[in-house]
This record gives sequence, C-alpha cells and structure tokens, in this order.
Amino acid sequence: MVKLAFNSSLNQKDAKKEEKDEALIPQQLDVEDFIRVRQQSRAWCWCMCLGLALMLSGVVVGGAYLYRYYILEERNTYFCGVSYHEDRYMMRENSEDKVQPGAMLKRLEERVRVLKDEEVELINVPVPEFSDSDPADIVHDFNRRLTAYLDLNLNKCYVIPLNTSIVMPPKDFLELLVNIEAGTYLPQSYLVHEQMVVTDKVEHVDQLGYFIYSLCRGRDTYRLQRRDTTLGIQKREALNCHKIRHFENKFVVETLICEQ
Repeated sequence: MVKLAFNSSLNQKDAKKEEKDEALIPQQLDVEDFIRVRQQSRAWCWCMCLGLALMLSGVVVGGAYLYRYYILEERNTYFCGVSYHEDRYMMRENSEDKVQPGAMLKRLEERVRVLKDEEVELINVPVPEFSDSDPADIVHDFNRRLTAYLDLNLNKCYVIPLNTSIVMPPKDFLELLVNIEAGTYLPQSYLVHEQMVVTDKVEHVDQLGYFIYSLCRGRDTYRLQRRDTTLGIQKREALNCHKIRHFENKFVVETLICEQ
C-alpha cells in the first residue's frame, strides 16, 4: 500500500488563512447594545441642545439687563448743580426758611440717578469746593422708607428713616432735574440744616434692601436719630460731627452727623 503524507507546513498555512478570513468577517452586534448606544447618543444630543438653549437665553436676558441698566437708566442720570444762600436757620419739618438778604451764594453740584420703577434715588456728592463738607453717596429708598449716607471720607454708612417732607418722590425729583439740566429752572436756593446723632451699629445690613446693602456692604454701618435742636443752643463743640451738603429738592440740605 502507498501511504500518503501531507506536509505540515501546508496545514499551518491553511489554518492561518482561515483565521485571517474569520478576522475579516464582522462580528454580529448585540441588538441590546446597539439600542443602548443609540439611546445614549440621542440623550447626549438633547443635552447639547438644551445647553445651547440655556446659553442663548442667558445671553438674551443679560443683554436686556445691560440695555436697561446701562443704557436706558443712563438717560435718567444727571449731573447738575444749584446756587444757594447760606443762612443760619435750622430746618424744622413743615416749615420754610426765609432767605437772608445779601447772603453770599455758594454752588453745590452732584450726580443723581433716579430709578422710577424701583422708587429709588441715588445721589453722588463729589468733593465740594468748601472744605468743611464731606463727599458722599446717598440712597433714598421709598419702598423701604429708608435713607442711607455713605461718608466717603470716613468710609462709614449711616441709616435713618426717610424724611418725605424734604426728599422729593422720584417722579417729581426727576422732573426737577430735567428742568435744571434744560436751563428752564435755575434755582437760587437756600440752605437748611438737620442734625443727626449716631445711635447703634447695624449688624445685618442685608435686611435693609438691595440698594442700601450695595452701598454699605463691607462697611461699618450705624443708625441715626434726628436731634431736636433749639436755635442758639447747639453744643456742637462737644460732639464729633461731619457735614454732608446735598439737594434732593429745591433747597440744599446740610446734614450734620454727630457721634456722641
């Protein structure tokens, strides 16, 4: 008999060829894995769309905010001044001071921003020509019925109930500022005095509203009380006092803030 023998090298070549052919055949994907991948892709797409929508809405809202507060509100910002007679009368509520004949005129200028919707008046008094008065930032909040003074020399805040008998409401004050800037009303005003005494320290400034909190945040803040004074009996020399001269009406007010 004739015995046939196969070359082992040929067997190895055939095995390698089969392995190579099997490698070229794509493996069949699991249906559940395919569905899961598709769902994840769809979820990622929805997340991306939602993120883009949130970004666009943020841009729109931010643009509207900037337009309102930095463009529209800038139209309600005025830098103007009044000339006034300096007298010796103390201010009393529900009464008017008389102007002394021949009194010397002084000039007071300030920057005012009126927010009618928020019922707020923001006043900046720069360094005045006269050295005995301090520069200041003032907030009159008609919603909170509060007034806050920031003495820029002392870097201290003082808060007191709003005195509506001398502070014009935002709408009326804005009309006055428009007339002053347009030159249709150039007042020669007069000076009235009010004296405040520091009482206690305010611990929670955030409870005084957004605008006063923005003004006094990070600063020592104190409450004020109006002091009843009698003309000719003013013991100012016994107190440490600072003056802030400003106007939010047709007359100029000298606010004397004293620490006992």
